[in-house]
Amino acid sequence: MSRAREVLVLVLLAMLVFSSVALAQEPTGFPRDQTLIVNMLTGRVGTPSNFNEWVGWRWRDRGMQNLANEPLWSVDFATGQIINGLASGDPVYNEDFTKLTIPLREGVAWSDGVPFTADDVVFTVETILAEPGLASHSAFSAKISKVYKTNDYEVVIELKEPDSRFHTHFLDRWGCTWIMPKHIFENVDDVVSFEFDPFVGTGPYKLHSYDPAGYWTAWEKREDWDKSPTGILFGEPAPKYVLFRTFSDSSAKIIAQLTHQLDVADHDAEGFAAAMAQGGTIRAYQPSYPWVVNNDPCITGITFNTAVAPFDNKEVRWALILAIDIVEYMAQAVDGQATLSPIHIPYLGAYPEYYHEPMQEWLKSFALDLGDGELFYPYDPDAGLRIAEYARQRGHEVSSDPEEIKKTFGIGWFKYAPDVAEKLLLKNGFKKDANGRWLLPDGTLWKITVTDINDTGHHQFKNGNAAVQQWKKFGIDAEYVASDAYTTLQQMGDFQVGAAWPALEPWGAGVDLYRSLDIFFSEYIAPLGEANHGHSSRWSSPEMDDVIKRMRATDPTDIEATVAVCTEALKILIEEMPSVPTYGYSGFLTWDEYYWTNWPGAENPYMGPYGHWGTLKYMLPFLQPTGNK
Repeated sequence: MSRAREVLVLVLLAMLVFSSVALAQEPTGFPRDQTLIVNMLTGRVGTPSNFNEWVGWRWRDRGMQNLANEPLWSVDFATGQIINGLASGDPVYNEDFTKLTIPLREGVAWSDGVPFTADDVVFTVETILAEPGLASHSAFSAKISKVYKTNDYEVVIELKEPDSRFHTHFLDRWGCTWIMPKHIFENVDDVVSFEFDPFVGTGPYKLHSYDPAGYWTAWEKREDWDKSPTGILFGEPAPKYVLFRTFSDSSAKIIAQLTHQLDVADHDAEGFAAAMAQGGTIRAYQPSYPWVVNNDPCITGITFNTAVAPFDNKEVRWALILAIDIVEYMAQAVDGQATLSPIHIPYLGAYPEYYHEPMQEWLKSFALDLGDGELFYPYDPDAGLRIAEYARQRGHEVSSDPEEIKKTFGIGWFKYAPDVAEKLLLKNGFKKDANGRWLLPDGTLWKITVTDINDTGHHQFKNGNAAVQQWKKFGIDAEYVASDAYTTLQQMGDFQVGAAWPALEPWGAGVDLYRSLDIFFSEYIAPLGEANHGHSSRWSSPEMDDVIKRMRATDPTDIEATVAVCTEALKILIEEMPSVPTYGYSGFLTWDEYYWTNWPGAENPYMGPYGHWGTLKYMLPFLQPTGNK
């Protein structure tokens, strides 16, 4: 806790200037006891007047996905429950999965009072099909044959080929295809450049105001909140206002929470420890170590741009993996407070039973060819034990029960084997200079740039820098470049390595991994310089395409068949490693209970706990005001 105390001292000293710096960006006119304040995970909004989330990333966690819009379906990862939003029930497919029928909820209205109907859904799909600049265009144009309504509350989508999971394009975990208000967008000349200000949605809140500099966005509860799916399903949200704020650094965030000016906060590991050391009205998701949110179905790690040499070579990618000491990596990234995973899904929920445990023998038998008949078996089933020992050395109480260690620190990862990494690189024409620095096959110095988020507290920033330190130790000239434009750079392929998701997060920790794996389909992958709608690694293969096609034709309720085809895909990803899974996302989340209580902690996980996900709106009817002014 010594580091936490150091951070806390700095925080308290910084409070002297807090009012002149942080409060200068504070919005006014929001009664504190009626206002929920949430920090924005993705930082300051670069285009504050643009709310058009159909074009691509638009800082949707400023309230669009969290409060103001409702998807057809969403999933609560805490319970695994599928929530029918704008849809009134489950998707219905015909026998061969070429026709999808969507039943829609009646009684829903847009925030400007116009009723929501099937016309909005049909218009959305047709508009996306017609406009290549919209985010879902590639997926829709490749799959949809026809869309039409059978009545005002039922839509049918006919597909060009079988796809038993096509409805998941409309299922929100962190983003999905949102439904457009037809009565607004049909009058727009260019839907790509349209900023959609003021935002109109089907959620229980409407846009109130925003900072032209992008530091905050405020939303107000609709008078007709009961005409939103949230209101219909869960009742009236407690806060009258919800304010999304961004902070300059970790210290400013901690200061805001200690002074009760921030209710929901995501921290880095050091900031989290400092907040927890203060105690008072601040609490974490778990009541004891490791305290963090550990049921998040996101997998974090490193992504290679496989369209750029030398990352187009899987043996080079594997060399870079074996150059990582995962204990040191985890220490720097999350202070060891996360659960390792060697496959592209985290170790939680149904995954251990259906994937991690059954794949152990395959992982142990998986070998790399070093040349001249020499094989190397990279899997280390004891990696989690080494993380546990690190935690003990940090003074934390850690169970000696192997099963508890698995739940907390994971089932295994890959060996730290720099000697083997060297053999793989030498095999592929790399050399070392007199100073021990790695040279590319053409003799030039090997420089690796990890380009990602410009936020020191964000897990991608931490992961990227942890990888850089490991590769520098190995003799590579590596650096981390923080960029506010990292999402655009990755979408266009203008990067070497990123710390973005090695695979998309699934919809809860169930057996179906379609959402995580379908993104590697070759039809989504664009050439360098063009907007990419597949995985940012730009990797695909005929083998993976075949598996994905079979997955699309598999009934997701057939667990045995679903697990079998998903396991095939996971094995291909491990063999190729276009992206590297490291650990399940650790949420360094704290709540302040001064104004609001009944947060969804581990003892009462009634809903996903985060402020930046779409499930925030479903949490708000359960919050209880304390009465503090």
